[in-house]
Amino acid sequence: MSIWWSLHLRREAASVPLARRLLLGTMETAGVDPDVSYELSVALTEACANAVEHGGAAGPGEGRAEPGGAYRVTAYLDGETCRIEVADSGPGFPGSAGRAAPSDDAEHGRGLRLIEELADHVQFGNRSGRGGAVVSFDKILKWRDSPSLLLA
Repeated sequence: MSIWWSLHLRREAASVPLARRLLLGTMETAGVDPDVSYELSVALTEACANAVEHGGAAGPGEGRAEPGGAYRVTAYLDGETCRIEVADSGPGFPGSAGRAAPSDDAEHGRGLRLIEELADHVQFGNRSGRGGAVVSFDKILKWRDSPSLLLA
């Protein structure tokens, strides 16, 4: 089975549930186990929320993102794996290694840790050229006993 979709979304809080609902609907239709679908949807929600909050061009002052702009969500279900990528056009992650792990009592960064806990493989990086952050993660899929849709 192979399914993929891509969304170009405005950096608004209302865009986050849209991406989550599309992912959950795709997973349900494909016959993915509901627990796996839920974990992926929470990880996607965190990645989208990060793009909405931090994904714009850096403004004057303390490097905060300016309002407006867009971000992209792409999901691939291919065989036994789901891969999700969220890319924005903000300042990106600091440092060449992507990001520094937040402390346990940090106000920000816990969503990235949650993504790491829910997914099997995670990459945090920066886009080359136009700039921006990229969060990509994948998870091995488990299936319900009777999938709603079988694709070849």
